[in-house]
Amino acid sequence: MLVIRQSDVEKLLSGKEREHIETVRATYELHEQGATTVPHSIFLRFPDQPANRIIGLPSYRGGDRPAAGMKWISSFPGNIKSGIARASAAMLLNSLRTGHPEALLEGSLISAARTAASAALAAEMLTRDRRPGGVSLIGCGVINLEILRYLKAAIDGLEEVTIYDSSTARAEEFARACEAILPEARISLAASIDEALAAQSLISFATSAGEPHTDLTAAAPGTVVLHISLRDIDPETLVQAHNIVDDADHVCRERTSLHLAERMTGGRAFIDASIGQLIAGTKTFTPSPKKVTIYSPFGLGVLDLALAVDVHESARALGLGVEITDFLS
Repeated sequence: MLVIRQSDVEKLLSGKEREHIETVRATYELHEQGATTVPHSIFLRFPDQPANRIIGLPSYRGGDRPAAGMKWISSFPGNIKSGIARASAAMLLNSLRTGHPEALLEGSLISAARTAASAALAAEMLTRDRRPGGVSLIGCGVINLEILRYLKAAIDGLEEVTIYDSSTARAEEFARACEAILPEARISLAASIDEALAAQSLISFATSAGEPHTDLTAAAPGTVVLHISLRDIDPETLVQAHNIVDDADHVCRERTSLHLAERMTGGRAFIDASIGQLIAGTKTFTPSPKKVTIYSPFGLGVLDLALAVDVHESARALGLGVEITDFLS
């Protein structure tokens, strides 16, 4: 079994944003064709630590390069106050010939990359008729920083970045990181969520919110919102907007904003299409210029699998990682 450390994963992912976006696009298309198996994620929660959780995401990808594996990812928001990462993850790949484990990869970087690639792909598709000149990033953590990096690869002409976070100190530090990614862009800090919503026609939510806390009344009609953290926007607002998802069965769970909207309305008629349907052309979507369009991806484990397979193959080819020859006797 090959163990691939975070430093090697980082090296193998670096500079391949466009490739990852195309990998995610192809994987969504396979999912739409029914060539994947993606069971519901397993949420492990702790009665005495309600803010913390560990999630298991098993998956299978068919097609020309079949693969199977599982991501095991934790979210401990309190880590941020201690100066360590909120999320950590491991990715296990299994042989489809024997079922034996064949690779163990550090998974947080893969998870961030696939999340950012999915967001950038959706932004690219949903702003095709009206490219944004900037983006508002609400939540100043690893995920929104990666989303900015991938948006740079997907959309030309991003000249402004508006930032909002509940912590001013975190926002200021995040702004410096944004400057390194888009050195020519104008970076500004918003004093409120509403100011950030009004500033740009492309918005990304990547927060640790556990319950809806905002509407989108400050956003201009026609704005595209990447609702990556899934629990920021109140369900009444969702019902009045256009909604694109990655998989309705997955995203309408675990008290996401869409799950609450489904409970409120008694169904999923407020969901316009999945991104896989738009990629495959099995459904058309023409947004009203009077409405906001919200993309809410649950984050399918098969996306992690697809990127992990690429990293594993590259590591083997370059001789990276640590080979454990006696993991199984």
